[in-house]
Amino acid sequence: MKKPIIECKNLWKIYNEETPAEVRALQNANLKINKGEFVAIEGPSGSGKSTLLHCIGCLDTPTRGKVYIDGQDISQMDSGELALIRRKKIGFIFQFFNVIPSLTALQNVELPMVFAGLDEDVRKKKATQLLEKVGLGKRLNHKPRELSGGETQRVAIARAMANDPVLLLADEPTGNLDTKSGKEIIDIFRKLNSEGRTVVVITHDPTISRYARRKLKIIDGTITK
Repeated sequence: MKKPIIECKNLWKIYNEETPAEVRALQNANLKINKGEFVAIEGPSGSGKSTLLHCIGCLDTPTRGKVYIDGQDISQMDSGELALIRRKKIGFIFQFFNVIPSLTALQNVELPMVFAGLDEDVRKKKATQLLEKVGLGKRLNHKPRELSGGETQRVAIARAMANDPVLLLADEPTGNLDTKSGKEIIDIFRKLNSEGRTVVVITHDPTISRYARRKLKIIDGTITK
């Protein structure tokens, strides 16, 4: 039996609880994703997609319910424990890339390894290999302003892989790209998934859903098949 890498049980996230401004971003959400899956989670704006990503990505804690990442209950962890889970187990890719403009592609990919305490020679070699893997072997010393949107997103993917995460979480990764660049990003996700990585993409792009191995929908904070 496959072991879930993500499991949410009766998950609620309520902002401004018990006030006139109360917002129920997640409502009794249940989710199970096994290791090695490529899952797309679709939903309209305001459906709770980003809130769900923040909860399973250790960026936020639920109001009620449980979240397990690779068998660990993260629901009651403090900020330091959550940071450790993020660093060791999760790679993030965002719609607007979140790369550092003043750093080269190589330096951006090295950054998580700097925080992890890797030796300079080791991290430069690994960052180079990761950039070559996403097709940027000739753009190592280019800064984001010298790269296209698709190339910048590839830098973000390489950076997300820097600490060998067991889980890749992507939030609208093609939302800021043209169709061709978006397809190239999807192809990279498919390749990483074929190598055994678990990939979860939050999206409203139906193209991603066609290539994912499983599709879920989130509506009004509730997950449906």
